[in-house]
Amino acid sequence: MASASGSPVRVRFCPSPTGNPHVGLVRTALFNWAFAKHHQGTLVFRIEDTDAARDSEESYAQLLDSMRWLGFDWDEGPEVGGPHAPYRQSQRMDLYRDVAAKLLDAGHAYHCYCSQEELDSRREAARAAGKPSGYDGHCRELTGAQVEEYKAQGREPIVRFRMPDETITFTDLVRGELTFTPENVPDYGIVRANGAPLYTLVNPVDDALMEITHVLRGEDLLSSTPRQVALYKALTELGIAKRTPAFGHLPYVMGEGNKKLSKRDPQASLNLYRERGFLPEGLLNYLSLLGWSLSADQDVFTIDEMVAAFDIADVQPNPARFDLKKCEAINGDHIRMLDVKDFTERCAPWLKAPVAPWAPEAFDEAKWQAIAPHAQTRLKVLSEITDNVDFLFLPEPVFDEASWTKAMKEGSDALLRTAREKLDAADWTSAESLKEAVLAAGEAHGLKLGKAQAPVRVAVTGRTVGLPLFESLEVLGKEQTLARIDAALERLAA
Repeated sequence: MASASGSPVRVRFCPSPTGNPHVGLVRTALFNWAFAKHHQGTLVFRIEDTDAARDSEESYAQLLDSMRWLGFDWDEGPEVGGPHAPYRQSQRMDLYRDVAAKLLDAGHAYHCYCSQEELDSRREAARAAGKPSGYDGHCRELTGAQVEEYKAQGREPIVRFRMPDETITFTDLVRGELTFTPENVPDYGIVRANGAPLYTLVNPVDDALMEITHVLRGEDLLSSTPRQVALYKALTELGIAKRTPAFGHLPYVMGEGNKKLSKRDPQASLNLYRERGFLPEGLLNYLSLLGWSLSADQDVFTIDEMVAAFDIADVQPNPARFDLKKCEAINGDHIRMLDVKDFTERCAPWLKAPVAPWAPEAFDEAKWQAIAPHAQTRLKVLSEITDNVDFLFLPEPVFDEASWTKAMKEGSDALLRTAREKLDAADWTSAESLKEAVLAAGEAHGLKLGKAQAPVRVAVTGRTVGLPLFESLEVLGKEQTLARIDAALERLAA
């Protein structure tokens, strides 16, 4: 598909390499990636690393690793290259200096010598008078004498973009037509006094030079859009830009207390979800629902189904609340959508040292393969597998004391003795036979199956909840099961 101007769709994802990637950033990447895929367009992956004090190579490497883990492939960018290389802003400084000089020469920008103290004082006075407190244009029309006086004082100017004295209107792909009046969009800085370009310059310049057709980004950047629209007009006049891209501002992702989810919130970190064993496809499915939906009655779908249906016009402008429980539930659905072989392979990191509590030699591949289909029906995240199968590979169960107290009621010893007797005589090649044995033990003591199996489960696995009991007993085997029931009886007697 082509953009409104007739050009092929080109979108970009341009994070800064600062700290761990967060889920809001991933949602932005997802919508850009899906939009590009849906329209057979181009995704440009660009690194905005002009802040030397905050950016790090470690974060840069983590960004690339996260994109790969999520399954996002990009058409231009780091490790891929492309016609607009380099794709790291720290390597494009000469381009920004050249553009800034052209803006100054054409009168679209000017030098501002105001000190921070002067700016703060005038802003405070404007607020007190009930006027807009943005930059007041003090240096817009300096005389040569004033410039010389400032230079004599040793002042180093910043470069400000000269906003046109006119209303700016554009159509947001998510929010519809938006209008900004001149008094609410004052002149703004594009180059620091030390010559370092600001985000307000480098981001639009890169979009222009890389011929980006659609800018899909967070709602928090909406207030800067009229500035960029004006800058694009100037860049087009100078022959640097071919067009002004279409803008779509994605809704906020809200956390606890209906506050915007920030990088500091524990549940915002992408690494947390990787460590807990979320599937990329499960996490992306849920994140896509933060502002968009496939249909009113379908929350679980594949990434291919999302790409086929994705339309930025369907994104809702209202804030979306991050619901961890729903995220886990959808991830569990995706775990059950895996074929068993894929499931067993993806569980591997949680079945080995240093995560697994059992000795490496205690791990039994045959038992794992036998229990895996049953485990797959129960997990919400892959990391839960460790606690669910530890009873198979540890020499004895790890007892949860609360579970022991809850399950081992008065008369549990008698029930366990009967259950042991019935299980000893059961057919251990059939989980159904083991169920019948415990059912018969319960009936002998006036108990239904649910009450009868609780002490058996705790005696054998250490927990009141877990994988299907009788399939678990079958995999564990007769000898170990009976030995654990004997050990539980000894503990009860003590």
